[in-house]
Amino acid sequence: MKEKENCPKCYEIGEKVKNITVKHMVSENLRGKVVDEETYYLCMNEDCDVVYYNLNNERVFYKEEVKVPIWFKKNANPKYICYCNHVTEQQIINAVLDDGAKNIKDIIRLTGAMKNGKCEINNPLGKCCSPLIQETINKALNSKE
Repeated sequence: MKEKENCPKCYEIGEKVKNITVKHMVSENLRGKVVDEETYYLCMNEDCDVVYYNLNNERVFYKEEVKVPIWFKKNANPKYICYCNHVTEQQIINAVLDDGAKNIKDIIRLTGAMKNGKCEINNPLGKCCSPLIQETINKALNSKE
């Protein structure tokens, strides 16, 4: 079972993230503030400007303190789905609508997503983007109907 805890600002449930991910996502000058023994979470609320926080609520990292826009947060620009290869949601949607992509294999071929992946340090969740790619494909396919 995934460990989940609440964001200290919006009180919504966050998702557990590895320390190595947080260290690579925060601005260089804040890297030393990421404590190895702490458990960190990513706030999943699109309206909240908190990105990462720890259980003791001693350390909170906000949108402006991370190196990349968080795809699901409001006003994320660009809205990356595959952070390792800088593939955006719009590129995936275009591949489906304009180039006939129907699955992840097509998206990889057309956009270069998921090649040379280092998800643990490039993706804000520290996980592979394939579920998000599939979600975006489904969204684009449904918009065609």
